[in-house]
Amino acid sequence: MTAQADVRQHPSGSTDGAEAKDPHPTPSTPAEPSSGTGWTEVCPLEKLQPERGVCALVGGEPVAVFRTHDDRLFALHNVDPFSNASVLSRGVVGDLGGTPVVASPLYKQHFALESGQALEDETVRVATYPVRVVNGTVEVGA
Repeated sequence: MTAQADVRQHPSGSTDGAEAKDPHPTPSTPAEPSSGTGWTEVCPLEKLQPERGVCALVGGEPVAVFRTHDDRLFALHNVDPFSNASVLSRGVVGDLGGTPVVASPLYKQHFALESGQALEDETVRVATYPVRVVNGTVEVGA
């Protein structure tokens, strides 16, 4: 018995403009945040645990927001430029020589939370974003 594939047609009969995403993108991460002027509410400050991160979409970009042990807030582009995976929000938060950092959960490179600079490779940096708290809610600037 021969199985036949179930072939379905696009409702308009065309798939022009619906190109698939490249499964192997060029390793790159924006060095600067978008030029938008708005702020995006992320979560209540009380829900953001110290030494942890959360991910939010800000201006269409995945952004990792971190709270350090001394209650400072930082936001970085969430994509690890070494793996191209959106994982930095799940990294280990700490400090190296007094510099607050997040270690990528995949290849363990450290990124300075203040500047986005990769400590192991001076040519690599992820975008940083402004963070503020308004009426107990963490907001990230786009």
